[in-house]
Amino acid sequence: MKKGPGSNRNGLIAALDVGSSKVCCFIAQTGSGGQSAAPRVLGIGQQASRGIKNGAIVDMEAAEVAIRNAVHAAEQMAGDTIERVVLGLSSGKPLSRQIAVEVALDGAHVGDRDLRRALSLGHEPSYLNGHIGEGRELVHSIPLAYSVDGSRGIRDPRGMVGERLGVDLHLVTAGSGPVRNLVNCVERCHLEVGGFVVAPYASGLSVLVEDERDLGVTLIDMGGGTTSIAVFFEGKVIHTDVLPVGGLHVTTDIARGLSTPVAHAERIKTLYGHAIAASADDRELIDVPQVGEYDEGSVHQVPRSLLNGIIQPRLEETFELVRSRLEQSGMYRLGGRRVVLTGGACQLPGVNDMAALILDRKIRIGRPSGIVGLAEATAGPAHAVTAGLVLYAIEAERILEVMPRVQAQAAAVQDGGMTQQADLPFLGRVGGWLREHF
Repeated sequence: MKKGPGSNRNGLIAALDVGSSKVCCFIAQTGSGGQSAAPRVLGIGQQASRGIKNGAIVDMEAAEVAIRNAVHAAEQMAGDTIERVVLGLSSGKPLSRQIAVEVALDGAHVGDRDLRRALSLGHEPSYLNGHIGEGRELVHSIPLAYSVDGSRGIRDPRGMVGERLGVDLHLVTAGSGPVRNLVNCVERCHLEVGGFVVAPYASGLSVLVEDERDLGVTLIDMGGGTTSIAVFFEGKVIHTDVLPVGGLHVTTDIARGLSTPVAHAERIKTLYGHAIAASADDRELIDVPQVGEYDEGSVHQVPRSLLNGIIQPRLEETFELVRSRLEQSGMYRLGGRRVVLTGGACQLPGVNDMAALILDRKIRIGRPSGIVGLAEATAGPAHAVTAGLVLYAIEAERILEVMPRVQAQAAAVQDGGMTQQADLPFLGRVGGWLREHF
């Protein structure tokens, strides 16, 4: 039987998020209370990123060490080893594109075989080359809606009669070079990459509630080196984008503006930073160690207003870029009136207020849910991607476990070589999920 993307021989699920600020690994097991039981995290490993910039590998040796240490820490905590992981993807400049494909029906009823023929076009290299461009690889091919003889907006066309079956597909692609570099780096740690999930999609799986995904919501994952966007509508992700700016850029701006080491800039940002400057900031002084000076007398004092005056423009630029990208893609209105912020950089005080002003949306901070066993330090927005990867991998595992039974049910309704229109709604859900993710 085919294994799920993050499944291991010992029944554990492993997820790996290789980010610009940290490398995080979760090892989990499926819940023991049936399919509705939440998965439990048994092992957590985290390391500061090395050799990674804006989500892409820039130093294979340093990145390999960070990945190896994070996985080893998670294995020690779980008391077991892993050989296969599902990997979050933010490198390679992931891009979204929607295309429409059609297949001939010749007046017959639409069946599962016709759906497979139409959806398979979203994976054929000869067909994709004209849509995704050279040097890019397909990450997701997600069916959004169906049409029969031009009648659009059909959710399930099976059983309908027509001449042409059409499918609107959401393709997510990424640059081949960065993706292969990331795979090579993980494989050098003696791990198999079972599958990819684009980072904002994974975050959405862990922090969004069902009603948000159905009614329309925009998710913004504010990471260290990138800010990722995902728009959900009618329960599906319909758009993704990644901006090469994140929390580390704010830290670098502080280090340059205050002439302080990067480590101290990160600490100052965490302790005193605020996204929106206040009038009282002029009266509060902050100790700022200076670059290259190590004696106690070299610590300078600056008003807090100077610090926040550095932070605010960078965050304003980030949210303005997000709004511009959403407007250019036509997804600004489809994303609804709600925006969910997640990722480590969204934890800076005042970020949600600034996002509300610039995006003109209701804002909430999203934290992982649907998963147990997380300590307080790892249950916040910074670990939304890794938690989402676990949920994705476990759902894939559950689907693959029931496939033999579903296939047997499908075979049981064969009559003279013709498949009857049997009531197999579960088969449709299984097939749809596998088509979406594999």
